Amino acid sequence: NPLTGPKGAPAIYGPQKGASEEDVYRLDAALEQFAGVLETAFGVTDLQRQPGGGAAGGIGAALIALGGRVVSGIGLVSTLIGLEKELDAADLVITGEGSFDHQSLRGKVVAGIANGARDRGVPCVVLCGRNETGYREAAAAGVTETLSLTEHLGSTEAALARPAEGLRELAG
Repeated sequence: NPLTGPKGAPAIYGPQKGASEEDVYRLDAALEQFAGVLETAFGVTDLQRQPGGGAAGGIGAALIALGGRVVSGIGLVSTLIGLEKELDAADLVITGEGSFDHQSLRGKVVAGIANGARDRGVPCVVLCGRNETGYREAAAAGVTETLSLTEHLGSTEAALARPAEGLRELAG
């Protein structure tokens, strides 16, 4: 995601983290200002719209300004841990995501893992804090089952109060 705008980090990830519409507006404005400071300091342009600039709350934009390059997170993780080999040997894949929603299946690690499992015909279970992804969309990405703490424990409050216990119960 870019740093700012309708597809920027605040608009996409802010609501996942509890940001209100007003909060998203204020975060977006702050990141516009941040981009301006970076552009002036490092002689770069158009940081607000750079793909990946919104990563980690704007650290992506700072790294781009410093000459860094954007690479696929799942591609990097896959290479570093030998994910392809592990998936080849797996009978079941279990992965996780705090908030499993439409963004989870578009370039995030959980999507890469689920896609790899799907391509091998291996079932893939997602354990998550909350699930806002439809069954068909998740299944198309390779997810065979989604287990949510909020559904299991009955509320967001209970999930936040007892995450370790809830995850043990879901995994059992």
